[in-house]
Amino acid sequence: MASSSSALRTISFYSMKLANPKSLTHSPKNSLLPFKLRNPPPSSSLKLNSSFSLPQRSFTCKSQSSSSSETERSTKVQELNVYEINERDRGSPAFLKLSQKPVNSLGDLVPFSNKLYTGDLQKRIGITAGICVLIENKAEKKGDRYEAVYSFYFGDYGHIAVQGSYLTYEDTYLAVTGGSGVFEGAYGQVKLQQLIFPFKLFYTFYLKGIKEDLPNELLGKPVEPHPGVEPSPAAKACEPHATIANFTN
Repeated sequence: MASSSSALRTISFYSMKLANPKSLTHSPKNSLLPFKLRNPPPSSSLKLNSSFSLPQRSFTCKSQSSSSSETERSTKVQELNVYEINERDRGSPAFLKLSQKPVNSLGDLVPFSNKLYTGDLQKRIGITAGICVLIENKAEKKGDRYEAVYSFYFGDYGHIAVQGSYLTYEDTYLAVTGGSGVFEGAYGQVKLQQLIFPFKLFYTFYLKGIKEDLPNELLGKPVEPHPGVEPSPAAKACEPHATIANFTN
């Protein structure tokens, strides 16, 4: 019975082989493409779209003459002279002895506000306003060293801000840190000359960065600084012709 079954399987195998002799034939076409593509894409869709546009950017070029003109303006030095005079009518300066020591010591504060006059002493222009922090008492020089932060106010013209060492016993320079109005963009330095501490001081500003020339009424020929200088009677009385417009008081 087993041999009979084996014989039947052998006959069946050879029958299949004879019935379909091509079934085992290798077909390169069929091995490469065993299925047909349905709805193949049109050939035009395989083409690259070579037409494209770059984003446009606009730009401007400044002429060399314009650029050099702006540079000259920003570095041009303009000189301005003013007198600061304490007329003992503003309660200034105020001495705040935070150190609580008998001699001036580190940390003592001195707020102040004094009157400003043009360098020729013919016009009242405004005030100073600021504060000094005592850094060191110089007993051998009979004075003090302060760190000062204050402003010079010029009515409608604006203001100038300064900062730096304030020495009561010798001339010094402070940095100009900015300004407003016609002094917008100002930088540079200012020389402080102590005439009579703390009542009379003479300042010479060396200003850069200002867009326009300084107003003429601020630029009178300065009076030579010395302890005896006094503003004109008209300027001291704040008469209309002897003040700038809306001078700071």
